[in-house]
Amino acid sequence: MKFKFSIRREIKVMVVLIGLSILIAFSGRKNDGILCKSIVIELENVHENHFVDEDEIYRVVESGDQKLVGMRLDEIDLREIETRVLADRQIASAEIFTDLKGNLVVHVELRRPIARIVLSDAPDAYIAQDGSIMPVSDKYTSRVLLLSGAWLKEIVKHDRLDETGDGEKIFEMIEFIRANAFWRAQIAQLDFKNNGKIEIFPQVTGQRVEFGAPVDIEEKFQKLMIFYKEILPQMGWTTYERVNLEYEGQIIAE
Repeated sequence: MKFKFSIRREIKVMVVLIGLSILIAFSGRKNDGILCKSIVIELENVHENHFVDEDEIYRVVESGDQKLVGMRLDEIDLREIETRVLADRQIASAEIFTDLKGNLVVHVELRRPIARIVLSDAPDAYIAQDGSIMPVSDKYTSRVLLLSGAWLKEIVKHDRLDETGDGEKIFEMIEFIRANAFWRAQIAQLDFKNNGKIEIFPQVTGQRVEFGAPVDIEEKFQKLMIFYKEILPQMGWTTYERVNLEYEGQIIAE
């Protein structure tokens, strides 16, 4: 009985596979000869970052050697269009496909910036949520954490933050700040010194915060919270000009 059951099961699987292959072949043939009637741009931008709009994506799609509208759908090189669209660093992903109505559909998702690199002698850049380095836009500015300092000039030469020496730790520090409502509101800027150490410029209090290298991140922010909650209320908000968090188990304020 078990032997007969396994045979039936194999036959069912074969029938399903044959049916699926027939359906795929049929769908492919239905696209044969259909002309491209229009290009439909679907822009996924849940974070409302207006670096790129539908018109710009449309121009990129149509920038090839042949005019797509009027071509047979089965003759359009979807992979080549995808490569051109993804060349824009502000685009995270692109899905290109055709439908039986004669549409060439371009579904695009934009990257979300989480920090902006500000340089005095080089072009600015954004760090995206996936760690990518992307250029700024003339048409839109995202209000995010600022990063400054000549040390960052090396970072903007790369495509991703994790391709650089301390990139992963810097990304971890940015994400730590973003994940906490207090730090997100309090910290305006991170300044990177030539030795790789970081200084924090707060929004409200006037103290310069010497954070040191991007290590022991959570512990250092815990010490800074103690400084804000326990030391400043007692000693006065303008008493100290700087606070140093570099040394383990210590808060040095002057």
